Amino acid sequence: MTDTNTLLLYVTDPATSARFYTDLLGIQPVEQSPTFALFILPSGLALGLWGKDGVEPAPAAGGGGSELGFKMASAALIDQTHAEWSAKGATIALPPTDLDFGRSFVALDPDGHRLRIYAVAEEM
Repeated sequence: MTDTNTLLLYVTDPATSARFYTDLLGIQPVEQSPTFALFILPSGLALGLWGKDGVEPAPAAGGGGSELGFKMASAALIDQTHAEWSAKGATIALPPTDLDFGRSFVALDPDGHRLRIYAVAEEM
């Protein structure tokens, strides 16, 4: 079996999405073309942004139907990251909130993909 190491998000404008993720995450894409951008996240997971007009078979769902999670070590980092992302103009769908599993907030990318930043209560 092969290793799972890439998450693909279908986007309207790969260049716009690449700028968004570059600004938010503070990393540059390792590969970029007019229809695709690829980031390697600190965890080693590859995040691909693929222009949805060129995907075969065509995507059946848009952004917001699932979440990309970013685990943090503490509630303080949740609040700090929220302040940083808000200052960068990210759309916030859920401000920092204490939920049953820990502290979390949710931001949206330009296509409405949900980015959940969270810290697990038992680990804080």
